[in-house]
Amino acid sequence: MRYPDGGGLTARERVQRELVRLEAAEMFQEGIAPPLVARRLRVSRKSAYAWHARWAAGGVEALASRGPSGRPSRMRPQWRAWLEGALEQGPAAHGWVEDQRWTLARVATVIACGFHVRFSIKQTARILHEMGFSVQVPQHRAVERDERAVATWVKETWPAVEKTVRDRGAWLCFEDEAGQGLRPPKARTWSRRGHTPVVNVTGSGSGRVSLASMVCARPGERTRLVFRMMVHHHRKGEKKGFTEPDLARLLDTAHRQLGDRDIVLVWDNATIHKDAMMRGLLATRPWLMAYRLPPYSPELNPDEGVWAHLKKSLGNLAACTTGQLAALVLTRLKKMQYRPDLLNGFIAETGLPCTPP
Repeated sequence: MRYPDGGGLTARERVQRELVRLEAAEMFQEGIAPPLVARRLRVSRKSAYAWHARWAAGGVEALASRGPSGRPSRMRPQWRAWLEGALEQGPAAHGWVEDQRWTLARVATVIACGFHVRFSIKQTARILHEMGFSVQVPQHRAVERDERAVATWVKETWPAVEKTVRDRGAWLCFEDEAGQGLRPPKARTWSRRGHTPVVNVTGSGSGRVSLASMVCARPGERTRLVFRMMVHHHRKGEKKGFTEPDLARLLDTAHRQLGDRDIVLVWDNATIHKDAMMRGLLATRPWLMAYRLPPYSPELNPDEGVWAHLKKSLGNLAACTTGQLAALVLTRLKKMQYRPDLLNGFIAETGLPCTPP
């Protein structure tokens, strides 16, 4: 039998195994042979014969659980509550400011500092599993982020956004920009065992695709995705990215595609969104009202979900030229346009209260 990482069984698993053995004992008393017991209980014949021998020598009591094997853990129950609180404080509270990840070595150090007992890496992993912790991919969050400002925006500004959408019967649109180059993302690759693969990438510019999109939602309407793409070949005189007039044309296109209804726009604090030229362009569009997200809060913008989904789908694709990359990006974005449930998922993922369907 394969045991969990760290060895041994948990208390619940020991009880389950004991119930299986006791059921086998009842079958032995009825005269059922070990091979048939093994088949009915879905255990190995070796286990069934071993249980039968123990039952024949000592009866049902011989198949009762003997408790956990080995020496008792040095991790006392009252220490676990303290350790859980220490982990909830975060690594920064214990001196790891630059890289705020909980590793097994760091957890073992915290335990050693708190109780003067040093656990091995394997023992530390077992303790964390028993406490309900698991290894997960963390979300990165800017140090400059002001949590109070974000909470204030959600509490005060977001209700005003929703009220404007209701009063004007408008579309709620979230906008953002992104880019994708030929440099491959960090993804898995095939290689011979024991030989770490090396992926050569260019250090100079090799072409890029600039993207701008809007996730548009309105009660009773299908959620839409409106996007624009710009391909850069690093040629002389070529635009390096979207400009204020380009974004204004994207807004005009969305206005036409959404039935010429009013638009309530929510986007971040990028310079191109709030400079004098953009403010002038927005002022000439009476059907548009813009709100800005709090600084360093990309998780409130569902358009970030669009980019994450797009970049993940490009991880295993083989684009050799900028033109091929642009074609793949265009195909993926068009597929998302026909999946309103996926777009609704991006909106729900923001956690904004009373988010329109």
